Amino acid sequence: MPKIKTKKSVLKRFKKTANGKFIRRKACKGHLLEKKSAKRKRSLSQKAVVTFGHSLVLRSLLPYL
Repeated sequence: MPKIKTKKSVLKRFKKTANGKFIRRKACKGHLLEKKSAKRKRSLSQKAVVTFGHSLVLRSLLPYL
């Protein structure tokens, strides 16, 4: 059997926790930040846990993580 290639774009965006869950960054923090409140920007800075359904897809894209 040949090795399975890792999707490098996915590898840069997600990290795996010790429990096997995936961590991601939240969207909407790149630009147009003047109109967003400080509370909203603080919450967007925090990490988020990927849902179970999406983590099943990530497992196939990141086979050796």
